[in-house]
Amino acid sequence: MFSGSYEACGKIIPNAYVQQAQNARKSRENQIRIFLEHVGNVGAGEREGRVISSLVSRRHFRLSHGIGRSGDIAAVQPKAAGSSLLMKLTNSMVLDAIKMAGVRSVKACLLLPVATGMTLVMTLLTLKQTRPGAKFVIWPRIDQKSCFKCILTAGFEPVIVENVLEGDELRTDLAAVEKQVKDLGSENVLLEEVAKLCKEQAVPHVVNNAYGVQSSKCMHLIQQAARVGRVDAFIQSTDKNFMVPVGRASATPSIDLFITLLSLGSQGYQRLLQQRKSKIRTNSFVSARKFTATYLKAFQGWQQHMENGFLTLKATLSRLVRYFCITAIDDWLMTLRQSFSTNQK
Repeated sequence: MFSGSYEACGKIIPNAYVQQAQNARKSRENQIRIFLEHVGNVGAGEREGRVISSLVSRRHFRLSHGIGRSGDIAAVQPKAAGSSLLMKLTNSMVLDAIKMAGVRSVKACLLLPVATGMTLVMTLLTLKQTRPGAKFVIWPRIDQKSCFKCILTAGFEPVIVENVLEGDELRTDLAAVEKQVKDLGSENVLLEEVAKLCKEQAVPHVVNNAYGVQSSKCMHLIQQAARVGRVDAFIQSTDKNFMVPVGRASATPSIDLFITLLSLGSQGYQRLLQQRKSKIRTNSFVSARKFTATYLKAFQGWQQHMENGFLTLKATLSRLVRYFCITAIDDWLMTLRQSFSTNQK
């Protein structure tokens, strides 16, 4: 990576993280392969991204830490500068691709590692934050279970509007949708379809674009809907539109675990468990011994302090006793002198 690349990366993610990556490259350039394969790495916890299978490591291009941070999928992860940079670049590229496909007015794009239905759930939940009292989603019927399930999962009640047959195609029944909006109250509704009506009734509008990116007609309709009405979000899958593996429930975790367990075998996995158990015992013994030594040292210090304090107190008392004794003797002698002088007179 040439020096200009770091400067370019700094425009996408915070410079502090870019600087960390640059420093790490300079200091560990000769050890980068070993570092990425985590050979000899004894970091604790999944946050260290430990991968025992070299095949799995290569399959993920050694980007084993994932993206996002603390529940925010779009946040930069300090321990994964490479994955975070890749995520930001991909979102920018997809945004540009959507504009090229026809929706020029799109403002932002976020690629989520979940299926289309789950993305719809997250979108509806996000919109619900803007109107907590919303209870219904008006849904022009299409026979796809994921749409129905996502409405229920997000905690809404689906209001199904049957489509009307015009010639050889089904079209949204605008009159029925408008009637439902008026009957339910616009403040209680999140609406999928019909941008112009949504704008008039001030109702959020979510479009399930599914495989529509590859269709210039679908993208043109979304662009027109946004121009004349309201479109809050439109959601599409990556597989048919961008010719990548199907993105429903990803098979990646199953494939990675299958490779890992198959390469380890039962004996290999048992050996790892035994090694960990032995290390815990050893570390616990060492920790206990260190704690005992520290405690004894602290106790001895306290004991010495108490002894020193006692000796100091003893010396102080001795001085006080001597002082008071001498003072008492002096007073007694003074009294005798005064008495003797009085008798002489």
